[in-house]
Amino acid sequence: MRELTYYVGSSLDGYIAGPRGEFDGLPMELDVAAAMNGLRPETVPTAFREAAGLAGAPNREFDTVLMGAATYRAGRTPSPYAHLRQYVFTAAGEVDSPDVTAVAAAPAAFVRGLKAEAGLGIWLCGGGRLAASLAAEIDRIVVKRYPVLFGAGIPMFAGDYAPLGFTLVENRAFDSGAVVQTYRKA
Repeated sequence: MRELTYYVGSSLDGYIAGPRGEFDGLPMELDVAAAMNGLRPETVPTAFREAAGLAGAPNREFDTVLMGAATYRAGRTPSPYAHLRQYVFTAAGEVDSPDVTAVAAAPAAFVRGLKAEAGLGIWLCGGGRLAASLAAEIDRIVVKRYPVLFGAGIPMFAGDYAPLGFTLVENRAFDSGAVVQTYRKA
């Protein structure tokens, strides 16, 4: 069975973006990018793969990406991850590319169907509301936590109070002060 991984960048206080979806507050730490691009080259948007030296890099961990509508719009391109199967959860059907599938179905049921298919892992790219709706389906969380406080914004999980246990399985610190923490469902 395929796994669903929430792989995301976050501030120290747990925000993945600013109050209006701003991403500029999360620093681009070169040491973190080099390490993560080596492990998961498929998570680099198609528009930046060549500049990152990843133009022909194979997908190592994921072949499918899930995005909420705001995350998709933030990509500023009709097909942000053309090298992956792309699904956007939106009731409005606001998808501008034949390479991206709009999904109006209940996220958890849809993901259970994806998990039953053959293939590599499934990457939950964002956002916070989609992550909260899929919390029970998430098998692993990989969070790139950067040494910055936002104070407000879009949280990693924007949903109702519903405790769900995870176990820390890896904690990798970088010279830049960032850490990448990997958790598995308890």
